[in-house]
Amino acid sequence: MKLNKYDYDAVIVGAGPNGLAAAILMQQQGLKVLIVEAKSTVGGGLRTAELTLPGFKHDICSAIHPLAFKSPFLKTLPLHNFGLNYVMPDIDAAHPFDDGTCAVLKRSVEETAALLEGDEQTYKALISSLVNSWPLIASDVLGPLKLPNHPFKMAEFGLIGLQSATMLINKFNTMLGQGLIAGMAAHAIQPLQNPATAAVALVLLLTGHTGGWATPQGGSQSIANAMAAYFCSLGGEIQTNFYVTSLKQLPSANAVLFDVTPQQMLQIAGHRFSSLYKWQLEKYRYGDGVFKIDWALDAPIPFTASNCLNAGTIHLGGTAAEIIAAEQASAKGQYTDKPYVLLAQQSLFDESRAPSGKHTGWAYCHVPNGSTKNMTDIIESQVERFAPGFKERIIGRHTMNAVQMQEYNANYIGGDINGGRLDLTQLFTRPALRFSPYRTSAKGLYICSSSTPPGGGVHGMCGYYAAKRALKDIFNIRIQRI
Repeated sequence: MKLNKYDYDAVIVGAGPNGLAAAILMQQQGLKVLIVEAKSTVGGGLRTAELTLPGFKHDICSAIHPLAFKSPFLKTLPLHNFGLNYVMPDIDAAHPFDDGTCAVLKRSVEETAALLEGDEQTYKALISSLVNSWPLIASDVLGPLKLPNHPFKMAEFGLIGLQSATMLINKFNTMLGQGLIAGMAAHAIQPLQNPATAAVALVLLLTGHTGGWATPQGGSQSIANAMAAYFCSLGGEIQTNFYVTSLKQLPSANAVLFDVTPQQMLQIAGHRFSSLYKWQLEKYRYGDGVFKIDWALDAPIPFTASNCLNAGTIHLGGTAAEIIAAEQASAKGQYTDKPYVLLAQQSLFDESRAPSGKHTGWAYCHVPNGSTKNMTDIIESQVERFAPGFKERIIGRHTMNAVQMQEYNANYIGGDINGGRLDLTQLFTRPALRFSPYRTSAKGLYICSSSTPPGGGVHGMCGYYAAKRALKDIFNIRIQRI
């Protein structure tokens, strides 16, 4: 039921992937929807720019998008009609070691397992059944706590996923097997001893085996541009350079959905919230930050391990024990000379990213929240460790510490790119313990950012579920499960 009392049926604050997803779902129902965005372009974490030298296109925030490529909601949208094309690396991810060996994630479970000599059967036992289940349970894993579509298959995932990553690592006997799991789990940006960190490793492995770790041609901005173009084709409106600090700035609407974190929600609409809800938002915990580097390179990164030369993503951290120690140190507010480094080399598979014969590199490491420490030398030394001669190939460099990340994107509080710590206590109750995590205590106001389930990552599912909730509450429109 469409209501015409206000200027708009819905206003979405923030044009990140979740804000765009929420706007699209509501516009698809024939509502009148407006997106307001603080920056001059849409995107949030999906932005691409020439940060180093002319002709070198760098992804400012997120870079590799396995969750976007197979997102239960985004895959239903005709984004290819609006300029979005994905590029698939030969190898999704590689994890090199000091002895020149390398664990890899390939599309095939068998090929991935075969390279884990001594852990081949362990890997197959872990992942094979879940690969078949993943298409059926993905929308439940990437969503709020609810009765799942396939309870038994979901339980199979949960029994493993709710474990700590270290428990999962200990099921493997070899350096290769343990390192592969640790590198995947470290995407959680928290100590690997924490419960449910195994789920992060599982999701990344499963997306690799059921679709691949795709990267958008031309840069991450391509995803946001396609979503925005599709939204506008449905009749939606977007206003950029519209920085919201108060509800009074917004046109009237039946529902307002915020693609922001609790800290901004309190600033914008705190006066409308109950004392209990305000208290919960004030107690919301943010996680570690990141220090990020973009490089312009005169040649590909010269990794010693040959499989790294054909991988879109590289996990640099050495053994599982090293990665566990590095992530623990960051969570304690400490630094290490050998951090876990997440590195992407998109230009190997997308010639549009750099001038002919040249390449780009993208990397970050985890640091204490709010850190201003310059990690450039430490990160570059970690790359050099596995790719001797790397430093000689750098012809341009752009860095951002954790504070600068927040200055660039207000949602990255203290450099936290996940919208808040994604541990067990904030996994399903982010940002507050409520019947629906997307509702605030004020009627008509909703939160749709990565501070809601399922959390960080470019998948649009936070926006999808928040919009679904608002459609039911305000407009009596029920959306079938995807």
